Amino acid sequence: MFRIINAANRTALERLMGGDDARGGRALDRRVRAIVDSVRKDGDRALLHFARRFDDVRPPIEVGLDEMREQAARVPADVRRAIQRAARHIARVAFRQIPKHWDLEVVPGVVVEQRVEPIARVGCYVPGGRFPLPSSLLMTAVPARVAGVREIIVVCPRPEPAVMAAALEAGVTRLFRVGGAHAIAALAYGTRTIPRVDKIVGPGNRYVATAKSLVSRDCAIDFFAGPTEVVIVAGTGRADWIAADLVAQAEHDPDARSLFITWSRALAERVAAAVKTQARGRAIASRSLAAHGAAIVTRNAADASALANRIAPEHLVVGDETLTRGPLTAGAVFVGPYAAQAAGDYATGSNHVLPTSGAARFRGGLSAADFVRVMSVQRVTRDGLARLAPIIVPLARAEGLDAHAASIEERLEARPR
Repeated sequence: MFRIINAANRTALERLMGGDDARGGRALDRRVRAIVDSVRKDGDRALLHFARRFDDVRPPIEVGLDEMREQAARVPADVRRAIQRAARHIARVAFRQIPKHWDLEVVPGVVVEQRVEPIARVGCYVPGGRFPLPSSLLMTAVPARVAGVREIIVVCPRPEPAVMAAALEAGVTRLFRVGGAHAIAALAYGTRTIPRVDKIVGPGNRYVATAKSLVSRDCAIDFFAGPTEVVIVAGTGRADWIAADLVAQAEHDPDARSLFITWSRALAERVAAAVKTQARGRAIASRSLAAHGAAIVTRNAADASALANRIAPEHLVVGDETLTRGPLTAGAVFVGPYAAQAAGDYATGSNHVLPTSGAARFRGGLSAADFVRVMSVQRVTRDGLARLAPIIVPLARAEGLDAHAASIEERLEARPR
């Protein structure tokens, strides 16, 4: 069950933090590659074969607008209201995330413009596991819509009524009843039924994550997603609340990682006892906590923060503001006893599609900025070029690129028209 580990125990820490390879090893890579290659080569024929084989899905795989509306009407009113309010919060945050257009005169006669254009077509993957996940659809499709993406294609192996209600609320263009590695391949390469997209976003199982990795040379993806994870750092607080967040994270998946880092051995023991009580009767959470859960005891608060940053978790929960004063390395940070991670999963508006497996060292979570292209537009007059020539010509010649230098000199030597 949930263990207590001393931070000085390097072997136990490395085993706990390393865990299983999220890609599932070479055998998984081979299986997924065969699926991706088959869909790339044979299109719909392969796609429908795998849809029947893995999800018992038969044509037609596209969910029409009338069916979406009919199914969404079956969703309880409180759930529909929750979807609408969550979408509004996500949209408000996403709007602030879009890079801004600007124009800058670098020197007289030289103007650089930053132009921001939406990606033309994106594919959003929505898992279809034990429970419907309308929140995952909202977190991927709403920022895309806010960014101005014209075509938002969603794939989901089992789009339940709540997912269809979320699709309508998010402004999804087309919804397909298909999932797994074959759905990723269809989005990346296109079939007669499913159009090729410019970028694929959204979480999924190991097959989906591996497929995204394989197609990433041909189609942009958000990031490679391993098992979901949370790290909680606190020296004081209510043990039952801390335990509740650890158990909540663990119920996602047997591979989920739930770690509590503290410099109080007494608090670690109380949290471990509370986890044992709260996980009772929750099979998946219990398996996850037994394999990948622990309380780690450090010497002090500084060591606890350093260890959390070293892990670079998907979710970082800190007990109070004092722990935010130094550097933070995480996909998303939750501060204070009432900042439950579940609030970010559904309602704060911050995106819950986040980097895992240490990827928070170099990027943050999904945002509206992931759905736009930022390009520079440069305008140079003759006078402006003359001001730049003392920079361009010496550097070009220093690099042995005489034709570069000549392309500037010829312009400046020519008589102005």
